[in-house]
Amino acid sequence: MEPSLRMLWGELGAQGDKVRGQDYPLTGPYVSAFSSYRQEREGFLPSHPPAPGRKPIEFMDFEGKTSFGMSVFNLSNAIMGSGILGLAYAMAHTGILFFLALLLCIALLSSYSIHLLLTCAGVVGIRAYEQLGQRALGPVGKVVVAAVICLHNVGAMSSYLFIIKSELPLVIGTFLDMDPEGGWFLKGNLLIIIVSVLIILPLALMRHLGYLGYTSGLSLTCMLFFLISVIYKKFQLGCAVSFNETAVDSKNPSGLPIQGLNRSCEAQMFTVDSQMFYTVPIMAFAFVCHPEVLPIYTELCRPSKHRMQAVANVSIGAMFCMYGLTATFGYLTFYNSVEAEMLHMYSQQDLLILCVRLAVLLAVTLTVPVVLFPIRRALQQLLFPSRDFSWPRHVAIALILLVLVNVLVICVPTIRDIFGVIGSTSAPSLIFILPSIFYLRIVPSEVEPLYSWPKIQALCFGLLGVLFMAISLGFMFANWATGQSQVSGH
Repeated sequence: MEPSLRMLWGELGAQGDKVRGQDYPLTGPYVSAFSSYRQEREGFLPSHPPAPGRKPIEFMDFEGKTSFGMSVFNLSNAIMGSGILGLAYAMAHTGILFFLALLLCIALLSSYSIHLLLTCAGVVGIRAYEQLGQRALGPVGKVVVAAVICLHNVGAMSSYLFIIKSELPLVIGTFLDMDPEGGWFLKGNLLIIIVSVLIILPLALMRHLGYLGYTSGLSLTCMLFFLISVIYKKFQLGCAVSFNETAVDSKNPSGLPIQGLNRSCEAQMFTVDSQMFYTVPIMAFAFVCHPEVLPIYTELCRPSKHRMQAVANVSIGAMFCMYGLTATFGYLTFYNSVEAEMLHMYSQQDLLILCVRLAVLLAVTLTVPVVLFPIRRALQQLLFPSRDFSWPRHVAIALILLVLVNVLVICVPTIRDIFGVIGSTSAPSLIFILPSIFYLRIVPSEVEPLYSWPKIQALCFGLLGVLFMAISLGFMFANWATGQSQVSGH
């Protein structure tokens, strides 16, 4: 038995990784499950010719160099989205306890989904989402997975650039005490091009995702500053119900934002209304990071299923705390008056809030390169599956993607509904449906029989994803029919 094959089996078999608490010998049907793993090549891996007498560098032989902490930063940054600005609004329509319970359930489901992905990757020796699709469903599966990843991440990139386009002119204009329409350098379309060329493109040209760990750490620091500011503002503003509304409207003492005044400062622990059924699917998509999981796994130092699951659990746990605290203190500041974009509730002239808006813009900007990597990887898997790494192709794909997304954001100002449809179909597919299909199709029946409890769990998980998709699309179509605005966010 070759040592490299035994190392591969170490994911699930005799080297110590266990499936349902049992060790499985590398015999019989298990050999066939691993026999073709050497054919899985990744274009971004080192492609120099092997030394005489040595085999080429293969996917499972690639030794990642990204530390545990940097991997946590990258995955947390992939999880973090602009939707954090709307979580207080979601809490206002579910209640504090119900919201936190739902958020915890979604976090646990996301962790379970990553467990399914890592298990499938260990069984067949592949750490590529698209290749798992091909192994589970054939060539059609590879195309479907690549298309879903591209659609979802292009939508996420576009939503981030939309935030830059709309918010950056306001922030710069306020700092300079200028009308946002007063100067050519305050045009949103021009600013997103400048940001894309000067910041996003250089980061997107990095060869390995692990190198973005430092920028991901900076992005998360910006969002931590946002959280601390929300908590501070809660204690600074207190409850405005004690003020006379007429007096406040005319004089506005203490600079409180008028729209933040509440007729009631009573927090609801549990509530049900028509908006609750619309906000729940948005909460379900708050932990979408699955296209980035396997690339981060590939570049993880001393990779193993257990170690990568720990990275995922730490990242999801950290984001659960950040989401929960942001939603709770945002809700306890404005209660039922909170809007879908929480930053709009604060005074636009407040210097701290201006700094917070700038920090959120920086965090969004630094997230775009992390989201771009899985798209480029999917395109390379789909169009150039057997090609070695090429700098011209690497750079060209990044340039084309950024140009297309910039054109989309500049020319299609009402693209939000299209993004909503994409998000309502791609997000549940990536989180629920595809991982469960992979598990059902890839894990051998000799290891897990079809009617075993793990596979029944995976089946129910996939059906839950179909339910989420139906709910999301149903409420989106209902939203269009009634003409109401929707809560935005990744």
